[in-house]
Amino acid sequence: MSNYKVGCSPITSEIYAGSVSKTGLWGKKYNVTDTAVGAVAQHLLQKDEELRFEYQGKKYALRVVEIK
Repeated sequence: MSNYKVGCSPITSEIYAGSVSKTGLWGKKYNVTDTAVGAVAQHLLQKDEELRFEYQGKKYALRVVEIK
């Protein structure tokens, strides 16, 4: 049985969702970049939260700010 996974391509920077085998190989995958980014933005806005994370040794924060 395959697992469902979401990941970011290191080559294209596109976000994909799809099935992954037990050995870690991607099966059928779909580009969900716009949907995923929109969902994260909506989540942070509704929760009024900031997401902090580390990537390649540097610290970052994501937050949604209203533009007037």
